[in-house]
Amino acid sequence: MKIALVTGANRGIGQQICADLAAKNIQVVLTSRDLQKGEAAAQIIRASQPQVQIVVQQLDVTSDESVNALHDFVLKTYGRLDILVNNGAILIDDDVSIFNLDIPRLQATLEANLYGPLRLCQAFIPLMQTNGYGRVVNVSSEMGQLSDMGVGTAAYRISKTALNSLTTIFAAEVGRGNIKINCCTPGWVRTDMGGPSAHKSVAEGADTPVWLATLPDDAPTGQFFADREIIAW
Repeated sequence: MKIALVTGANRGIGQQICADLAAKNIQVVLTSRDLQKGEAAAQIIRASQPQVQIVVQQLDVTSDESVNALHDFVLKTYGRLDILVNNGAILIDDDVSIFNLDIPRLQATLEANLYGPLRLCQAFIPLMQTNGYGRVVNVSSEMGQLSDMGVGTAAYRISKTALNSLTTIFAAEVGRGNIKINCCTPGWVRTDMGGPSAHKSVAEGADTPVWLATLPDDAPTGQFFADREIIAW
């Protein structure tokens, strides 16, 4: 049984990713900054899939101590990690112009959306290298595409562009073996962040991240995906 860890998983796309991976007979570590909310999300999944393997762990991606504690738990409990999905993110500057973007708001966004995934990758990719297998999925956004960059929501855009860069650097350093490190955009999804007018359901938004988390051994690495297709940076 493979072991998967999903960040920001107490609701929305993260919760759906956990449910979909668990349905594939994968042991899921569902993480949430608020442990009670994480437990509630796991209970929802268990209610519809009583056979699934899910454990809940508290995680604050902005804290070195929290990430280190999670690493110690995974290592002690399972001895390995096969799948890491960096899904957790914040959007606190909706429609804010770059001219009005204050540095504290940018710093807070980068702390969660960039430094958080960096911490998780630094903690768990070496464990994957030790075991010779891994799938890393960084949930990004089309709002981070340099090839189609828009205006507004500047901090979020910057953080996702940087996350894409982080993905390619880790993939390049790890090389072409059986550790696949990719990023994807789930699209505009009807979540608390995306709002009720979004085009995609939560299940549709989770499809590509789950697909990337379970890629075959001959799959690509260091790429940006949407709807299971490689897209421009």
